[in-house]
Amino acid sequence: MRPMVYLQSLRYVLRRLAQAVPTIIVIAIINFCVLQLAPGDAADVLAGESGGATPEYMQQIRESYGLDKPIPVQLVLYVKNVLSLDLGYSFRNSAPVRDLILQRLGPTLLLMGVTIVLSICLGALLGIFASSRVNTWRDNAISVLSLVSYATPLFWAGLMFISVFSLWLGWFPTGGMEAITEFNEGWDRVFDILHHLFLPALTLSLFHMAVYTRLMRSAMLEQRGMDYVTTARAKGLTEGRINMSHMVRNAILPVVTMAGVQVSTLFGGSIVVETVFGWPGMGLLAFQALFARDLNLLLGIFLISACLVVFINMVVDVLYFVLDPRIRDAG
Repeated sequence: MRPMVYLQSLRYVLRRLAQAVPTIIVIAIINFCVLQLAPGDAADVLAGESGGATPEYMQQIRESYGLDKPIPVQLVLYVKNVLSLDLGYSFRNSAPVRDLILQRLGPTLLLMGVTIVLSICLGALLGIFASSRVNTWRDNAISVLSLVSYATPLFWAGLMFISVFSLWLGWFPTGGMEAITEFNEGWDRVFDILHHLFLPALTLSLFHMAVYTRLMRSAMLEQRGMDYVTTARAKGLTEGRINMSHMVRNAILPVVTMAGVQVSTLFGGSIVVETVFGWPGMGLLAFQALFARDLNLLLGIFLISACLVVFINMVVDVLYFVLDPRIRDAG
């Protein structure tokens, strides 16, 4: 039976990979067309920074970056380059876009990964605690906490955390990824990065933790009325054993689904958080590229972000094969 499960999972992954390639290409085309709607180009930015430029110099800049070609021709060349893993050249940073993104991809993945784990774990635990004592002070307190976390803007929460925990108490640094001047190595560097990571990850987790808390609470209350729970109680199992061994596995499925859906919003929130805390990730790079009108860099960041979203959603779908046997049976 288990080899059959592996075969079903492999077939599903291959089918999703076949669907992901045209999806990413379509996203790349849409991103290119949307960015072309913005006024100005790289030549206008460079001319503005220099205080002006002759028409001949402007034409030379456009020719060097391929901006003198018609939009359809630029689109065809862009798609061709994407298929060959060439994301273009950043005029602002004077470096290939692929190299710039690879330098910033690690910090962003670290921030997003810790945020996902932290928000899911805290949200699920709070949802379980709230559902175990419905309409009590604990349930009401968790509900209020979730509502406040959901409604708080990320940039405001980040600034308040910096004011309290960094400037007032002095527990955490105000920004950055590590203390470069200390030249830490080994475990000292790991702890230093985690020290800098705590406030950005906590800020980015607030919104998602609130969503997972409410979702887990509702799922646990729904599972509580199922027949298998009644049967478990009739067997004499304790409520704690029923919750952790039976109900949580079924109730966690909506949370896993929502985690896959919210990956795109997580990256959008990371742009704000990375800007507030000076975290050297792709979000801060996208913010800088936007004001510099560095379209090649923006297109590369959007493309990599789309690939991350597609990949994580594939991982979520595979987790469903592990967590829910009904999906395997339906397949």
